[in-house]
Amino acid sequence: MPANPTRFAALCAAALLTIPAAAQQNQTLLATPTTVAWGFYSAKATPVLTVHSGDTVTIQTLSTCGSPERLKSLGIADADIPPYVADIYKNYPASEKGPGGHILTGPVAISEAEPGDVLEVRIQKINIDVPWACNGFGAGRGFLPNDFPYSRTRIIPLDREKMIGHFAPGIDIPLHPFFGSMGIAPPESAGKYNSAPPWMHAGNIDNKEMVAGTTLYIPVNAKGALFEVGDGHAGQGNGEVDITALETQLTGTFQFIVHKAQPGDNAQHLLWPRGETPTQYIAMGFDEDLKTATEMAVRNMITFLAEQIPDHPRLTRDDAYALISTACDVDITQLVDTKSGVHVLCPKNLFTTPR
Repeated sequence: MPANPTRFAALCAAALLTIPAAAQQNQTLLATPTTVAWGFYSAKATPVLTVHSGDTVTIQTLSTCGSPERLKSLGIADADIPPYVADIYKNYPASEKGPGGHILTGPVAISEAEPGDVLEVRIQKINIDVPWACNGFGAGRGFLPNDFPYSRTRIIPLDREKMIGHFAPGIDIPLHPFFGSMGIAPPESAGKYNSAPPWMHAGNIDNKEMVAGTTLYIPVNAKGALFEVGDGHAGQGNGEVDITALETQLTGTFQFIVHKAQPGDNAQHLLWPRGETPTQYIAMGFDEDLKTATEMAVRNMITFLAEQIPDHPRLTRDDAYALISTACDVDITQLVDTKSGVHVLCPKNLFTTPR
């Protein structure tokens, strides 16, 4: 289990759905034509696996780099393309694709989850499954479409032992693998929701802080929560300005914990996703307008510091606003997913007095 001593569980220990250790299960979900959702999150999606709160699932995913034919045209050896990629591209029903382009593994239902609860997703382990990543931009896409009105894709070899990507002679990129898209069903009224824009269900948040050992908290909108994951990245810069990162194939291990809603308890009432690392609290905001996304992220951190922080004295809203300005970082997560993302990082070492 990752080091995460100030989990959201401390907010609502009495409400935590406790599962005895002996009852916890470890399962594996492989990527196949019948276990992926191509381009969408949906409250009406049929679960491909159902687990209980406390269970752990290892989930295999695809990259966004394309079909085996496209990968081979880019110079990737056939032996370095996992066989399940061809199976999915060949046998996934065309009528079920879209409206987005991400191939997400799932959904996984957590049987105890109900609308109004919070799903805690502990990211325990992430493996890079192939020795390559792709990066590309297309005409009319990315943050500077008028500067680059054409398409280009390149392959970046990955050294998984040294954990570096060989971008070019003399340029090596340290790898920090994470999933660009981790999310659950949006509200049922959203229908078959495009996998590209992040929202209250999390989804395509593209937050490079969400590496192994970190935790994502998501407000539950549908029975079972319906977790999906994909869009593996070997690394990324904040902004993801050309529209892709070091896109690659990942397998991740996740533990799911349901926190039951308690009427009138604002300490556990979550409206937007939040993250936590061993050293930082993370609040998020998403909107088509970057300023609005920034306002959302700052307000969400103010609410956390004033009403929800679990292990330290809570601040007044005035002091929370001031602390963010004097000691926290407001970073652009990404600028290219229809809705821009902004996250606020609040260092845990600021707090020296336990609650």
